Amino acid sequence: MAASEETEALIGRVAMRDQKAFAVLYKRTSPKLYGVCLRIIGNRTDAEEVLQEVYVKIWQRAEQFAPSEGRAMPWLAAIARNRSIDFVRARKPVADEIDSAYDLADTEPDPEEQAIVKGEGRRIDRCMEELEADRARAVRSAYVEGLSYQELADQHSVPLNTMRTWLRRSLIRLRECMDR
Repeated sequence: MAASEETEALIGRVAMRDQKAFAVLYKRTSPKLYGVCLRIIGNRTDAEEVLQEVYVKIWQRAEQFAPSEGRAMPWLAAIARNRSIDFVRARKPVADEIDSAYDLADTEPDPEEQAIVKGEGRRIDRCMEELEADRARAVRSAYVEGLSYQELADQHSVPLNTMRTWLRRSLIRLRECMDR
């Protein structure tokens, strides 16, 4: 008797609630069906859980199998595949997909945010004008261009600690100006 015919015979016996036949069916087909579940789900623990549900469905639906309509293994694999897909769909709510698509729609700031940023930019420019010219250049170079303290100290021909003091005091003055 060929393997396919044996599996069909086992399903027929399972339809008659033969528990021994069910155990043999599980032993022969579970590695293949586990592979189907694992490939779709991608997680061993979840695939094992879904595999158990697949065999419950096989137990419940064995009488629906008709050898004249197809072979046994594709029928079993379809149950495993469908149950695995259902599991994946249930795990990821549709709302998450809609929310993520909505979030991707437009990353540009809205007009109100643009106005606020422009206003803040003008305030910063006004406050920068209150700083001494060399201090303002140092602040811009540090926080816009990303120069290091050492690079700034070399550029302005001052000791490193003096540059640190300039930047710290300049930021304090800028914060005070922005708070007004």
